[in-house]
Amino acid sequence: MRKDRITGKKISILGMARSGVSCAILLQRMGAEVFVSDVKKRELLSPQINQLENSDIEFETGGHTSQVIQNKDFLVVSPGIPSDIPILIQAENLGIPRFSEIEVAYWLTDSKIVGITGSNGKTTTVTLLGEILKEDKREFQVGGNIGIPFSGIVEKVSPEGIILLELSSFQLEWIEEFRPYIASVLNITPDHLDRHPDMKSYVEAKLRIQENQTEDDFAVLNADDEGSLKFATSGKSKKVFFSTKTETEPGAFIREGKLFTRLSGKETEIVEVKEIGIKGPHNLSNACAACAICGILGVSAESLRKTLTSFTGVEHRLEPVATVSGVSFINDSKATNVDSVWYALQSVTPPIILIAGGKDKGGDFTRLRELVHKNVKALILLGEAEEIIKTALGDTTAVYHSDTLEEAVELSYKKASPQDTVLLSPGCASFDMFRDYQHRGQVFKSSVRNLGQKRNATIFI
Repeated sequence: MRKDRITGKKISILGMARSGVSCAILLQRMGAEVFVSDVKKRELLSPQINQLENSDIEFETGGHTSQVIQNKDFLVVSPGIPSDIPILIQAENLGIPRFSEIEVAYWLTDSKIVGITGSNGKTTTVTLLGEILKEDKREFQVGGNIGIPFSGIVEKVSPEGIILLELSSFQLEWIEEFRPYIASVLNITPDHLDRHPDMKSYVEAKLRIQENQTEDDFAVLNADDEGSLKFATSGKSKKVFFSTKTETEPGAFIREGKLFTRLSGKETEIVEVKEIGIKGPHNLSNACAACAICGILGVSAESLRKTLTSFTGVEHRLEPVATVSGVSFINDSKATNVDSVWYALQSVTPPIILIAGGKDKGGDFTRLRELVHKNVKALILLGEAEEIIKTALGDTTAVYHSDTLEEAVELSYKKASPQDTVLLSPGCASFDMFRDYQHRGQVFKSSVRNLGQKRNATIFI
């Protein structure tokens, strides 16, 4: 615990999203003088402004002024803010330290931290881990890039408890001492290349999750993923592996249709693969990762088995929404990169009407050509990335344009036949049309239900 780094300090926070506001309130309560700055206009930030005003925290909107760096001890930079904006360059020139929200929250806890990063599967794996720990009657909190920010849960867990964090590359960019007891890298594939200049810098940001680990810590890595395996030769932590293709030791693996762990020389059968509630090859990998992590934490095999058979996934990730006159609708709005779509197209029943598009993140959609040709009956595109996707996939299946997601739902139903699957799996960020992927998923689900009501069709949810 390093409250001395907070109390009496003058701190600026850039960004008024959830982590920024949460961090501001925490630091104010710890005795800091806090100033929050955001480039958005005031009218777009009413809920956040209400929170700051209720806590008597000074702020500005509409741009970052010199007040951000005047007489400040350090800055807290919210995820997603580029490092090359003028105010941060000025701060660097003045020698003002810059940290991420997870770095600052880390100073304020003595709990064990399990940090999960990777290009895909983070939310599912962290949520699954939370359900397992609940079944095992452990003290824990879940946060980070999922739900509540780290700074919002840091005071809720005793030193004997566990903090589960979903961590993005953006959050890891500005750490200095952040050190998880267990750091897991689920996979590494191209993502956020609209923000990171190249794949190398993206990987380097992810790699930071284990740079402060010691010989007493663990790194849980995907033995089936070339990108994840690059982390095996870095850092001082003990390496534990998971795989759906080969037996690993120490780690978790599949053999003869069953999931096993092998840790400290002891092999334990956990569950039959066919009984696992989350479906698809990517989710089997996520389940193996969770078992390896829980093995390190000493979770009972019974708690693992019970949760793996009952847990069916998270909202907006291959989420069944409804069946309208025999046409199934699945919400995969969480699929914000190409690899997520690649997994989704192997996890739902074809023929598929695929709704895709949004704000391009620099992914290579040609990777989907074979699966789209094989499984996708029609492709409905919308958003800024429409032409990019059409160029990559337009000759593999029928392609249609839509101006809105509501219109895309109507069109997909017209193009579908009974027993077809309409899959929203955008492969892009949502920011050109929606607040975030959750907002996009809610609009999709609402549109599907409205579709059924307008046609007086039978809906099963």
